[in-house]
Amino acid sequence: MIRSVLAVLAGIATLSVASFAIEAVANPLMLRLFPEALPDVAAIHQNLWSSLFGYAYGALCVVAGGYVTAWVARRSPVRHAVIMGALQAALVIPAMFAYPDLAPLHHWLIGMALVIPAAWYGGKLRASI
Repeated sequence: MIRSVLAVLAGIATLSVASFAIEAVANPLMLRLFPEALPDVAAIHQNLWSSLFGYAYGALCVVAGGYVTAWVARRSPVRHAVIMGALQAALVIPAMFAYPDLAPLHHWLIGMALVIPAAWYGGKLRASI
């Protein structure tokens, strides 16, 4: 039981650290490289290309979180990864209400929809090794 909890927490920590690290580097870089298309941080969430980039790195971070969860869990690796994804999707809801101006509603909803399949894929990757 303790290993299961630690596995899920390790996966959430992995995806959170990776996602925040990428965002900390990518957002200022995109603002600098594309000043006309992205004049400020708010424009990042309104621009199609930067949004697609955000979905892509977000999904990769969740895949990594699912992989780590499955690796730590050992038993039922895919199930643990899916549980981690479901918990992460649920955690998006309070974040969405706490920071409503951070991104449009559809960004939050798309992110929630991608989390469980991405976590499942990360768990499947680990289980196939």
